[in-house]
Amino acid sequence: MELKELEYRSVKVRGYFDHSKELYILPRSLVNPEREAREAGSLTSNPESGANVITPFYCTDLGITILVNRGFVPKKRVKPETRLKGQIRDEIDLIGVVRLSETRKPFVPENNIEKNRWHYRDLEAMARVTGAEPIFIDADFRSTVPGGPIGGQTRVTLRNEHMQYVITWYGLCAATSYMWYRKFIQKIPL
Repeated sequence: MELKELEYRSVKVRGYFDHSKELYILPRSLVNPEREAREAGSLTSNPESGANVITPFYCTDLGITILVNRGFVPKKRVKPETRLKGQIRDEIDLIGVVRLSETRKPFVPENNIEKNRWHYRDLEAMARVTGAEPIFIDADFRSTVPGGPIGGQTRVTLRNEHMQYVITWYGLCAATSYMWYRKFIQKIPL
C-alpha cells in the first residue's frame, strides 16, 4: 500500500547488483530529452532499438533485494558479456524513481519468462524469477556508468486531451460568434 503512494517519487538506496539474474524489457528506445526536443515536430525519427536492463539490487541498509531498471542498452549490447566494463561489482548509492507494475496493453505480447523477454513490468513474475521483492525503481541518469546501461529512462505518460480542448474552444468560439452575429448584424436583442 505504501508503494502506491511512492510511485514517481525519488528514493535513495545503498547496496550492490546481482548481474547473474538480469532481465530485459524489450523492445525499447532510448529516452533522450535533448534529442527529442531538437527533433520535435519532425515527421521522421531514427530511434535506436534496444532493451532496458532490470537487475536485482541487494539493499544493504534494508536487508532486501529489489529490482532496478539500470537503463537502456542498444540491441547489440543486450548480452552482459558485451558490456563487462559497465557491470558494477562494488557497493554503491543509487537514486531512482519508484515504479509499480504495468498491466499488459492490447496488442502487446505476453512476457516470455523462459526466454527472458519481457514486454511490460510484471513485478510479481519478475520477483519470482529473480528472488527479489516486488519493488521496482528506475535508476536516474546520474547512475549511468561508462560501458553500462544509460539511466534516466523513466517515461511519464500524460493523457492526450487535445481533441477535448479543440471541441471546447471551437465550440465556445462558434457560440460566441453566433451570439455576436445575432446581436450586431441582425440587431436581435438577446
